[in-house]
Amino acid sequence: MTGATGRVALVTGASSGIGAATARLLAARGMRVVVNYLRSVAAADEVVAGIEAAGGQAMAVQADVREAAAVESMVEQVQATWGGIDVLVHNALIPFAIKPFQDMSWDELGGKLDGEMRAAFAVTKAVLPAMTGQGWGRVIYISTGLSRQPREGLIALGTAKAALVQFARYVAQELGPTGITVNIVEAGPVEDTRIVNALGEEHRQQQVAATPLGRLASPGDVAQAVAFYAGEDNAFMTGTTAAVNGGMSMY
Repeated sequence: MTGATGRVALVTGASSGIGAATARLLAARGMRVVVNYLRSVAAADEVVAGIEAAGGQAMAVQADVREAAAVESMVEQVQATWGGIDVLVHNALIPFAIKPFQDMSWDELGGKLDGEMRAAFAVTKAVLPAMTGQGWGRVIYISTGLSRQPREGLIALGTAKAALVQFARYVAQELGPTGITVNIVEAGPVEDTRIVNALGEEHRQQQVAATPLGRLASPGDVAQAVAFYAGEDNAFMTGTTAAVNGGMSMY
């Protein structure tokens, strides 16, 4: 198969934000896109309708990605319609507490870690049989710069995403011989997200001032990096991290 046409991409948490932008972009590039959502059925249907109106193919499938049985059921539903999943974009945001460590319970910190890794484990396990069977696959995990750079009140998110990033590297190493690439897109602050909104306008302006490109990322900025990693042409990058942060952090 040449080009992206016909490839099936599963985007978790795709009813809004980065996930929705990614679903639209992958569909515009010829992929058939599975728009996964947890509760926002109307928003997911709207993403699908927009993709179809633009001439693409998409389907919305509900699943809590923390639940292995729900993920397996979703993948079976996709297989029955379109066959195996070629591209996994794991974007779904597992809920987390925003508070200082001293005010945090183990259930809040440990629960975020557990939910983050359960979801990554479940979705990765579910898509691997089809990918390994054909000797081709693309796996992209959405992370955050908070996995490297601490920010007040965000220890649960940053710690969980750091675990996700290291998990991704191990998976990349193991799956390389099978023809599957595994990469991370590390987003800086993104406009109209829970974190940016929760921290307030003053904090947002401080982040803009600290960004050489002079603005925060849009969901579309992050989607562009995901689409690169998902493409046929990206054949020799695996275990890498693309930092989409406008130069706020440079590694």
